[in-house]
Amino acid sequence: MADPTKRVEAWKAKTTPERTKQVLEARHEAMQQRYEAVMTLLCAMETQVKTVLNARGVHTSLYVPYLNFGRQLWKLSRQQEISGESFAMAAQVLLDKWQARGLNPTVLAAIRTEVFDIGVPETLVLPLSRR
Repeated sequence: MADPTKRVEAWKAKTTPERTKQVLEARHEAMQQRYEAVMTLLCAMETQVKTVLNARGVHTSLYVPYLNFGRQLWKLSRQQEISGESFAMAAQVLLDKWQARGLNPTVLAAIRTEVFDIGVPETLVLPLSRR
């Protein structure tokens, strides 16, 4: 379709409110099930983060930024194209970011390892000759 007018007309025809409503109604049940499944996983992760924070004696007024760190790690962990050393390095970048914002790096590392089972990137581990 090289004619811009035809493209606009085709777009208008397929994006009418009635058609959009039909499409969303047809998909609503599956969308709701996926949302509920993801929210269950997210809430479970947040509970685990809170458990780590309680064990480390973090004051409840600081929970929000730590939970945000956990949510960012959770989002990162759900990306299918990242794993292994790349995943560990990306998690380290997030840890460094939240440490720069004033959070305790020991607590952040505990969340990374205990909740998400992400180790320290090998690039950060010094060889025995340099320790």
